[in-house]
Amino acid sequence: MKGTVMRSTGSFYDVLAEDGKKYNCRVRGKIRLEGIKETNPVAVGDHVIMDLEHDIGSITEILPRTNHILRKSVKKTGHSHVLAANIDQALLVVTLALPRTSLGFIDRFLVSAEAYRIPQVIVFNKRDLLSEEDVNLLNEYMKLYESIGTTCFSISAQQDEPEAIRQILQNKATLIAGHSGVGKSTLLNAIAPSIGQAVGDISSFSQKGTHTTTFAEMFALNDNTFVIDTPGVKEWGLVEMSEQELSDYFPEMRDLRLDCKYGSRCIHINEPKCAILDAVQNQTIALSRYQSYYSMVMDEDNRK
Repeated sequence: MKGTVMRSTGSFYDVLAEDGKKYNCRVRGKIRLEGIKETNPVAVGDHVIMDLEHDIGSITEILPRTNHILRKSVKKTGHSHVLAANIDQALLVVTLALPRTSLGFIDRFLVSAEAYRIPQVIVFNKRDLLSEEDVNLLNEYMKLYESIGTTCFSISAQQDEPEAIRQILQNKATLIAGHSGVGKSTLLNAIAPSIGQAVGDISSFSQKGTHTTTFAEMFALNDNTFVIDTPGVKEWGLVEMSEQELSDYFPEMRDLRLDCKYGSRCIHINEPKCAILDAVQNQTIALSRYQSYYSMVMDEDNRK
């Protein structure tokens, strides 16, 4: 029987089958012996074949994925961790304070999604906590990311009615990600109170969030709309990206790079007649975006 993985605990998986029922399943051993360098060969969103002859179902096959979004594993060297598979868009919840989300983190997330041509959405949360100066900065950030094709929202998940966000989720499978404490669970509860995700507090010592979501889980908002809540992420390490291809995943660089003297061989660091460096100098490419790109190129260990 076919099904879709709705929840992963690492050992067991809740699978929504074609008959509309959920089954608790384990992975049949041979799937883990195929040389997959992933800490979780079966991810939330995967379409699978399962054997239901026993009390605990067995996942016997993972069907081909249309895409997935992954980051470097923080637990196992040389491996990646798949946050979700077969998604239509990736939504990142960020905050400028309590806790602060860096532009570098945002850009790494966007690059990971862009590598699989997954449309991206940024939700700037906790607007109600910002000073006038911070609001002006937030508006600058939104203008920057909207200019490269990213959909942006500015909200207070605790106070606002998130109808606009609810609308962009319709008829899609959406990954929800972000640091702990940025308000992912609060936003999900506002969008669909039936989800009932636990909400954590901000540590007064570290000014960072506490984990409330332990495992990735997919929720059905209706028959055709799904959201995948994920545990808070501290860092985002890139996986399997060469320095030559990295600029392909920056939309504002992608078209310009062919105008470089060395074409696709240009890494846009100190090469002569580099169209990307000229664009940064002319401020047609934001300095913060180039700084993120530079950091990714130099951080070779975090791309393996």
